[in-house]
Amino acid sequence: MKIALASDHRGFKLKNTLIKFLESHGYQTVDFGTHSEDSCDYPDYVYPASVAVRAGEADRAVLICWTGNGTVIAANKVHGIRAALAYNLKTAVLSRQHNDANVLVLPSSFLKVETIKKLVIAWLKAGFEGGRHLKRLEKIAKIEEKENV
Repeated sequence: MKIALASDHRGFKLKNTLIKFLESHGYQTVDFGTHSEDSCDYPDYVYPASVAVRAGEADRAVLICWTGNGTVIAANKVHGIRAALAYNLKTAVLSRQHNDANVLVLPSSFLKVETIKKLVIAWLKAGFEGGRHLKRLEKIAKIEEKENV
């Protein structure tokens, strides 16, 4: 599985830690930046990583910023992206099971690194349950179609 990763300056260290961690667990990674701790604008990195998921160049993405709020908003502007902000293991797994999230957004400042590692692996391994959740995703897709005029 190929994972796109991107962050702002506040998530830079965590992103690099996750790249090494994911690669040690057999995942391919693509680093969309940022590449330093210099102040930057997260949409510049979130957008290309999200587009890579939409285009099938990456299977999923993990995006990081200080709170995760701006990043999840930016990622969800990309047609076909279902980005979920997770602050704990349960919300991460449910975002896959119920929402088929293809992008995971993490706050760099509110969770311990070991917790984030567990959360990311659980999210990557979780599958979409379908069933009653599928009709909800279909409704979301119809909203996207209406808004994409």
